[in-house]
Amino acid sequence: MKLVRILLLILCTCFASLTWSQQTTCTAHTPWAEFHKYSMQRSNPCEKVLNVNSVANLELKWSYAAVAEVCSSPAVVNGVVYVGSDDYNVYALNASTGTELWSYPTGYYIYSSPAVVNGVVYVGSFDHNVYALNASTGAKLWSYTTGGVVYSAPAVANGVVYVGSEDGKMYALNAKTGVQLWSYTTGGYIDSSPAVADGVAYVGSYDKKVYALNASTGAKLWTYTTGGVVYSSPAVANGVVYVGSKDGKVYALNAKTGSNLWKHATASWVYSSPAIANGAVYVGSYDGNVYALSAKTGSKLWSYTTGKLVESSPAVANGVVYFGSHDHKVYALDARTGVKLWSYATGSYVDGSPVVANGVVYVGSADGNAYAFGLK
Repeated sequence: MKLVRILLLILCTCFASLTWSQQTTCTAHTPWAEFHKYSMQRSNPCEKVLNVNSVANLELKWSYAAVAEVCSSPAVVNGVVYVGSDDYNVYALNASTGTELWSYPTGYYIYSSPAVVNGVVYVGSFDHNVYALNASTGAKLWSYTTGGVVYSAPAVANGVVYVGSEDGKMYALNAKTGVQLWSYTTGGYIDSSPAVADGVAYVGSYDKKVYALNASTGAKLWTYTTGGVVYSSPAVANGVVYVGSKDGKVYALNAKTGSNLWKHATASWVYSSPAIANGAVYVGSYDGNVYALSAKTGSKLWSYTTGKLVESSPAVANGVVYFGSHDHKVYALDARTGVKLWSYATGSYVDGSPVVANGVVYVGSADGNAYAFGLK
């Protein structure tokens, strides 16, 4: 009995600790500050407004017309939406109204998704640069020039900006100054966006490999070779790295060793980046499907077929999976069953990935608009 009481005390302490952690993490206006969102998993455990029962009532709150495609995925922080466009600009929009607050012109297309940390917007451009902009004014704080297109979305951790470039290198830059701390050269383009967890930076490369690099030094810890280009961005959860490949497979790798735990084959390329929530992996494929896979085994839980390929990376919040498709639509599915709960037809394909913050879904479309959807 004494042992039972001790075990119960430990369990209660753990539960209290978890509850306290969740309370301190979730606020009245919880942000979606960068591509990977929560613990590198593209999920929002703080969303309480939208759920499987209410999401069918989503309607268009506003749309903002850029001059060209919006394939960048938004970030939402302190009531502001930050997003890039093929018209070369980074935009800051009022999250409630869509009114433009400022814009900053780079030298070329922006597919990179902004990261917003400590009042600074970090974003890459096809002009080969990584930019740091004042989040309130859009004023440039610094820029760093790489040797290629910066398609990759920056990840910011512990005062360091991690980002890939099509010069084949992964960069670590001082977040305050833009000074290079280190770089690591792979054998191909890096369009994949890094995930940083437990002192390790994970990223994919066109050389077909997934890399694990020491986040402080850039030293290679391990690599894993897939059968195709790794355009997909890794997600990290519970000691496992999840990532897709152009070979059509989704992989689960041991985060410490890089050993393969499982792989699941789809019928075409997997450029989509996985989202992890509630023991499941959600990911899109060029075969037109979004898949829900068991995070432990890789077995298929369900799949949902859209009208065209899915490059968009899913976002998961409060039991709902959100994503876009080349059939021009944004979708919301029941995360447990895969049943469609809602969809909205934009004017062109949706490559960008939705974000969900404070009861609103934000997403861009190749029709040149950034959209916000909220409840009626």
